[in-house]
Amino acid sequence: MAKLLVVRFSSIGDIVLTTPVLRCMKQQLPGITLHYFTKAAYLPLLEANPYVDSVHLLTDDWRAGIRQLKNEHYDAVIDLHHNLRTWRLWMDLKIPMYRFPKLNLQKWLVVQTKRKALLPDISVVERYFETVKPFGVHPDGEGVEYWIPEGKGFPAEKLPVSFQHGYMAWAIGGAHATKKMPPDRMLQLAALIPYPIVILGGREDADVGAVFASQYPDKIVNLAGACSLHQSADIIRQSRLLLTHDTGMMHIGAAFRKPMITIWGNTIPEFGMFPYYGSRYQRGKQSELFDIIEHKELSCRPCSKIGYEACPRVHFKCMRELDLTEIARAVHRRWKQVTA
Repeated sequence: MAKLLVVRFSSIGDIVLTTPVLRCMKQQLPGITLHYFTKAAYLPLLEANPYVDSVHLLTDDWRAGIRQLKNEHYDAVIDLHHNLRTWRLWMDLKIPMYRFPKLNLQKWLVVQTKRKALLPDISVVERYFETVKPFGVHPDGEGVEYWIPEGKGFPAEKLPVSFQHGYMAWAIGGAHATKKMPPDRMLQLAALIPYPIVILGGREDADVGAVFASQYPDKIVNLAGACSLHQSADIIRQSRLLLTHDTGMMHIGAAFRKPMITIWGNTIPEFGMFPYYGSRYQRGKQSELFDIIEHKELSCRPCSKIGYEACPRVHFKCMRELDLTEIARAVHRRWKQVTA
């Protein structure tokens, strides 16, 4: 039977978005052996996935890594990253490689021209499936997945008693500054939300989260920088809804089918990175489970397909001019839907 190597080196959201492909390959190709090649930082995303037989980690010793992969005798590589490093992998392994259509040219043109119609109106997940189409693998209609190993979640009893009947998870982080609301705007938004809030984020977000908790000690618990990836995922799993930027936490929220309010700065959903719940919730039905909050009229947006450490035009209107009342209303609406 076939032995295949799936490659996606980063990042959290991108790897979560590969999970429907892993599931469908394993279920639709009887007897297949499926290995995954990624960076060590992202091993937690795959360690409990029942559809992955083995995970190989990218190290600084490329030659040793290639020797190890050659010893596995793969039949083909499924390249879901498609960059210079995966081209090098193909050159070294000398086996068939099926590459994800990354659409970098189209994305660049959208950034330059702001013509969103240049991109297909589909999720990145659906483009991942194009890569495995030659194997006869097709989407099963289900969404992305996240697997929390036993004993690595977050004990709900660690939260205050007032949170036991429901809370909103708020992922305040982001890979780039232009994908995050400024702290002062987030603090203003916190004042408009009456529900218990658990703040999530990386170590770099801990100080901002601490300010929020000090301002609203009765309704905000700051866990930014204090949780493992699995614990953060479990906090989202146990929440009523998720408020998040365009980040990996957004895709983890989709994995647990959480109602979401997603906030977009310099990036746009049309790049294909919106939450993916499966074919039942395509872009035309997105309002069923998540809201997109964005500054649609801004002529300089998108300014990048990824992000910057500061707004190229300094004004940062894509985040600073978002209607906080609109966001708070969306939170209220989603909260009421869950409790109805």
